[in-house]
Amino acid sequence: MGAQTRGRERRRPWRRRHVLTPVPFVLIIVITTVDLTTPIRVHYGAALILAPLLMAMIEGPWLTAVTALLAVCAQIVIAVHFDVLEVRREEAVQIIVLTVLSTMVVWFARVYQRRRRQFEQLRSVSETAQKAVMRPLPSRLGGLQIASFYLAAAAEARIGGDLFTATRTGYGARVLIGDVRGKGLNAVGESALLVGAFREAAASHRTLPELAAALDRSVGRFLADYAEDYAHPSEHFTTAVLLNIPEHESVVEVVSCGHPPPLLVHDGTVRVLESSDPAPPLGMHVLELGDECTDVFEFTAGDTLLLYTDGVVEARDELGAFYPLAERLRAWAREKPDDLLQSLREDLSAFCGGRLDDDVAVIAIHRVPSPLPRPAQDRRTGGRTAGADTAPGDTVPGRTVPGRTAPGHTVP
Repeated sequence: MGAQTRGRERRRPWRRRHVLTPVPFVLIIVITTVDLTTPIRVHYGAALILAPLLMAMIEGPWLTAVTALLAVCAQIVIAVHFDVLEVRREEAVQIIVLTVLSTMVVWFARVYQRRRRQFEQLRSVSETAQKAVMRPLPSRLGGLQIASFYLAAAAEARIGGDLFTATRTGYGARVLIGDVRGKGLNAVGESALLVGAFREAAASHRTLPELAAALDRSVGRFLADYAEDYAHPSEHFTTAVLLNIPEHESVVEVVSCGHPPPLLVHDGTVRVLESSDPAPPLGMHVLELGDECTDVFEFTAGDTLLLYTDGVVEARDELGAFYPLAERLRAWAREKPDDLLQSLREDLSAFCGGRLDDDVAVIAIHRVPSPLPRPAQDRRTGGRTAGADTAPGDTVPGRTVPGRTAPGHTVP
């Protein structure tokens, strides 16, 4: 679907350009006709240079050269017509100047075409890099429906410092969304490293704190190996949220590493799932994290989780106001992930006038309605889990203390 959309976007400008191709030729005819039918003291021939200039913006150098030749010929016809087969000095100067300018336009058209081809090649490489680093998330992971989108702040970029990935493990579906603090190619390298490290380690660690510690060590080793590429390596880190969604339990485990909190859509309401004990960002050399960093929230059939980077909530309108994501989300609380993200993308673009100050990455995770699971036993204590005893948004660190009020709050 995404590839088809990009293909249509590339074809539409091509069609618009070729619809305009006859315009320079019509312009030559109009200018020549007007100049031939007006008094001799009024000259319009100088405007003929507009024809090759316009063609250079529409087509390549060959058609530009043809247009330039026709423009020069039209100028000669005008001069000969008024001087009765004798071209005076001023008309000759006009013809020479038009010839020189048209030659320069053809040369610029050739350079422009070469640059455009190089840009298209770089764009293709960028798209390939995006697919390698930011592979599209699967539309289904077990009983979960997933949708996502990515918007780079740079005008023609396809990838930046934001990242997300997801995989299915024996512990449940595990999801990562993050934001690399660095910019440019270094940020892309860190994104690729973190995505690769997550996919390699996701199934190898029983708990999310163990997984977060492994990712932290991977980022730390990367920064240490390439320290000479950074002016201040200690300032390069990645904020992230790690999720584990067990397949047969109506809960979601969350570890927040300095990242904006997820939003839970339940029965038409929106709840902010704030962490009770957030961990530092990845790359800050935190080697061990305790289980207290894990928050457990109820995530039942029909609920939707929204994960996002700060580029969403820090987007501003023309008056400087921030985008009210949680409030806007209530209007789409009943929509499926694909439709919800389409609405969010259009609304965000309209809010900020299509101008983003930072990259944007968003994931929507919907638990497909299914028969209610039987109350699950806590894997460590044998007690009932948070999913069996808590209200939506309640959290139970360690998953053994039912009914504890979550730090998350419902958006009014």
